[in-house]
Amino acid sequence: MHGRPGSLWLWLAVLAIVLVASLVRPATGQALARGTSVVRTIDRYRSITWYWQRLMGRPRTPTAYAKRRTADPAFRFWVLSVWRRRAIVARRNGERPPRLSAWRCIHRHEATWHDTGAPYYGGLQMDLTFQRRYGYWLLRRKGTANRWTPWEQIWVAERAFRSGRGFGPWPNTARVCGLR
Repeated sequence: MHGRPGSLWLWLAVLAIVLVASLVRPATGQALARGTSVVRTIDRYRSITWYWQRLMGRPRTPTAYAKRRTADPAFRFWVLSVWRRRAIVARRNGERPPRLSAWRCIHRHEATWHDTGAPYYGGLQMDLTFQRRYGYWLLRRKGTANRWTPWEQIWVAERAFRSGRGFGPWPNTARVCGLR
């Protein structure tokens, strides 16, 4: 390779042909497995993003599912990085609800997050009617509020607050916490 300048070009041409042939050739089992692993990871990040958006009452980020129509690894990794960032931002926003200190104060004076004492459930003491109205999908999916995460309970309470109820469902505790 060092003796003739033309041999370098020949070597590069052969390398290019091999590279193109490997891209055109059907993927091997291992390469296919890596591709499906990336797609599964994208799906997981998308699900996390949509979970937090639904919990916060925000519209879902749309997707065209383009990652499924292409085998380009660079594109799939780019889509993966986009959905990963979206999931991080959605979670960060979900863990910073408005009036968080108010909800924590109400929780301190109500019950533990996993309180099962019917007819009121969870750390914010939500009855079944309240849960059906403001957290129907969680009630259907997980059961009563004592099985929800603290973030889910807070966001359901926030949904009730935004609907115009304010802190009305917790009149005594809201007064103790200095909330109007």
